[in-house]
Amino acid sequence: MPAKDFVKEYETALGTQDWASVEPLIDDEAVVIFSNGALHAGKEAIRVAYQHNFNTIKGEEYRIENVHWLLATADAAAYSFEFHWTGEIAGREAAGAGRGTAVLVRKADRWLLVAEQLGPKA
Repeated sequence: MPAKDFVKEYETALGTQDWASVEPLIDDEAVVIFSNGALHAGKEAIRVAYQHNFNTIKGEEYRIENVHWLLATADAAAYSFEFHWTGEIAGREAAGAGRGTAVLVRKADRWLLVAEQLGPKA
């Protein structure tokens, strides 16, 4: 699978709001930094953070758009992107958007997320 296919797979997995769908795409030593600056290091910390979001944002729809490839080799890739989400928090409609950068590595013939940093739209 080319690295570009990972983006759609990741977007779809996040849209399920089910960690079991996302977990196979995350490297054990991955680091994710949310838009609020919170750093989640390692798969277990990322699981806790993602499950919190899944439980907080009901009916979330998550989109990744305007992907720009920064690097794409046989074993590593990096891309920047825009993200958008909508859903319901505590019974009220909610939405957010921003920009992100992600780094992937290829292990055992599968692309894995090793780093992602999310931030606000400038």
